[in-house]
Amino acid sequence: MQFNGEVGNGPQQPDGGQPSVDASLPRKRVFVGPRRLMSCRHRLHLDMTFPQLVAGAAVDSGVKQRREAAVARRESVRELIGAVVGGRRIGPGGSWSERAAETMQACADGVDYIWDAVLPSEPDTGREGVAELLLRDRDRGGYIPVIVVNHKVTDPRSDPTNPDGAATTSDLYVWAPTIDPTRKVRVQPRDQMRLAHLYRMLQRHGLASPGLLGGAIGYGVDCILVHDVAVLLDEYDRRYGDRITVARGETETEPSQIPECRSCPWWPRCSAWLTERHDVSLVAIGSRAEVLRAEGVRTVDDLARWSGPAPEKWQHGVFEDAVLAARAWLVGAPLVRRVEHVTVPRADIEVDVDLESFQEHGAYLWGALLNDIAAGTSEYHPFVTWDPLPTLDEARSFAQFWAWLMRVRAAAIVQGKTFAAYCYSRAAEDKWLLDSARRFVGEPGVPTVEQIRGFIGSPEWVDIYQVVSDQFVCPNGKGLKKIAPVAGFGWRDAEAGGEASMAWYREAVGYEGEPDLTQRVRILEYNEDDVLATRALREWMSGPADVAVPFVDDL
Repeated sequence: MQFNGEVGNGPQQPDGGQPSVDASLPRKRVFVGPRRLMSCRHRLHLDMTFPQLVAGAAVDSGVKQRREAAVARRESVRELIGAVVGGRRIGPGGSWSERAAETMQACADGVDYIWDAVLPSEPDTGREGVAELLLRDRDRGGYIPVIVVNHKVTDPRSDPTNPDGAATTSDLYVWAPTIDPTRKVRVQPRDQMRLAHLYRMLQRHGLASPGLLGGAIGYGVDCILVHDVAVLLDEYDRRYGDRITVARGETETEPSQIPECRSCPWWPRCSAWLTERHDVSLVAIGSRAEVLRAEGVRTVDDLARWSGPAPEKWQHGVFEDAVLAARAWLVGAPLVRRVEHVTVPRADIEVDVDLESFQEHGAYLWGALLNDIAAGTSEYHPFVTWDPLPTLDEARSFAQFWAWLMRVRAAAIVQGKTFAAYCYSRAAEDKWLLDSARRFVGEPGVPTVEQIRGFIGSPEWVDIYQVVSDQFVCPNGKGLKKIAPVAGFGWRDAEAGGEASMAWYREAVGYEGEPDLTQRVRILEYNEDDVLATRALREWMSGPADVAVPFVDDL
């Protein structure tokens, strides 16, 4: 394979191996934005060294959807707040340098609200950055960077009477930081590092507020979360110093599996490199691998041979499971039984439940598979709204789902039959059941929060994910897409997945044009397959699993 153009001080093949570093070579002129600070070091090296190999790579559908949603969120927030406070928007049509010059002029003019600010790139430090808003500190001078993000930045506090641990927030339209006893910070390291990055860039030009503050406007757009930048700068400086040397080819990197790998165009190459070397991150992903490497455990084989107590810094569940996962991986076993005989709660009437949501806007589809075990019948029931979220019609579809589920439950009791409802990883279902009850309180047919809590706290609500976790070691992960194929189940759509369905939904409801009815069919089939997969897994665990899956003692 031939490579053209500057490839820096890294390797001459992007094979995942360590680059050779020659300090005598001239430093590359590269720029690193804050997005890189919390992402993969090795991907940064590959992107900078071999940009031509990924220039035409298709963007992962989930990544594309999140980027588009983030752009829409920033625009809506700017329009919402800007309509009240005014300010100056930096023209989106100019070049990077033109927009940076325009931003500096707005600062010189003392504009109170500078929207879509572009800070001048720094060839010596390698920094570049954009702030959704620069807010002039009228009391102390300088500017406070404020970012707009498409996720939650605070959570409700259970005890508003106790100020300890409360978030500091400000009104959207008047900068006035105060302790808010009703909220706590939802820690978002990416947001924190981005604010520190922007603060350092403002400092470069003497434009940073001496208050050492930054702000983040989150999904709810109901306040500005105020960050103390002072406590972030040491970690930021360390992290940025590392990333810029990686980008310049001055620091060696090597692959290690992290969650980001799932959407990375370099993953096929890195995966092959890791597999060839039996790298420990194949079974101990992310920070787990870092803890193990600090103990001298670099390969799956090393981990499989471990004896004795867990590493002192291990904070990732039962350490014995990691050792068993390594042993299972070495013999090619996708699952290993912890128990002599696998069991799963069963009932005469079984309902498999799976929901589809769109970001934090709502849950637009509740899919349910009704199984009558004695009759041998199974029927899929979707409860859906195709009105674009957010919409009050979501209350109608949710109420219909709940009423149907309670009718099925009541009918089973009247007939003297047992009943159980199943989901896979209940966190999402529990969240949207409770959240829907809160948001649509008083709407026809919507249950109370107490009714929801009573149901999800009962033995009739069964999380198959937890049943799997209790009885199996899963070296390749415990997601439904990982486990159900072991039971012989396959999805009709090769692209089926939560993030892909987000893109399908945008087309299905017509966010960018006319609704695409074929995408509605696609979503319904995907949802139906998810509940079918849960049923298939439960039935497999009720019998064949004892024979098909090796017991831990067999390893």
